[in-house]
Amino acid sequence: MRPLVTFITVNYNSIRDTLEFLLSCEKLTYKNIEVFVVDNASKKDPCEEVLSSFPWVKYIRSEKNLGFAGGNNLAVRQAKGEYLFFLNNDTLLFPDFLEKIIDFMQSHPDAGMASPKVLFGNGTTIQYAGTTAINFLGRGHRIGLHEEDHGQYDKTYKTEYGHGAALIVPKKVVDEVGEMPEAFFLYYEEHDWCERVKRRGYNMYYIGTSSILHKESMSTGGDESYLKVYYLNRNRLLFMRRNFSGLKLMAGVVYFYIISVPKNTISYFVRGKMKLAKAILDGAGWNLVNGRGN
Repeated sequence: MRPLVTFITVNYNSIRDTLEFLLSCEKLTYKNIEVFVVDNASKKDPCEEVLSSFPWVKYIRSEKNLGFAGGNNLAVRQAKGEYLFFLNNDTLLFPDFLEKIIDFMQSHPDAGMASPKVLFGNGTTIQYAGTTAINFLGRGHRIGLHEEDHGQYDKTYKTEYGHGAALIVPKKVVDEVGEMPEAFFLYYEEHDWCERVKRRGYNMYYIGTSSILHKESMSTGGDESYLKVYYLNRNRLLFMRRNFSGLKLMAGVVYFYIISVPKNTISYFVRGKMKLAKAILDGAGWNLVNGRGN
């Protein structure tokens, strides 16, 4: 019998996406799954809306927004699957996407985490086909990003990080290394988790023989907000503090405070985006007075 797979998705004021995600789950040819929907303190509790259409869902409501990691971890503590599959609620699953992933995971006990090919919502443009390592500047890049999908990444290989929108982890690995780190709240938490898993001797894999759709916008502009700019800058440095050491960490910290923070703050200031300039300064300042977390 196929192993039980636990799907975990977090909803926050985006119930339409969640319902579309659940509809795609319902069409899967792999049937041995349980699905958790964690509502992360949405303004309106969507419990009735979810369970009236999908009564098989295991629903968890948090009265406080616990962030991406915290929301996922609520379901981790109740999950019974041999594999935990973390999926953004704005993803759509192809009916046969799971079989190849589970076959690979079962035949590769060294796989600590893995992600399939992730396509933008148009179904033809690549969002993720693996990643490079994050360098001392706190930067890495996704392989294949914005390329048209012609099958050039329809293969499986080791990579540096999984994709947080579609990340499968054996439950035994979670039991060994711990839950998703909640110190980040938003952004970089999956990268930090990947690093922790790699330090235990496991490998990360990109499984290009399977794919999903992620409705995230292909645009890199127009979606700036205080929270996004704050957490991206705050957690960029937090990630380096938790995972780098010696000269690499020193160089990263110097670059962050001497070059990156002034440059980006001034850029926002010149464009009249005072709130975003403040977000950078707040994120940088947070790291001066707070520890690295657990």
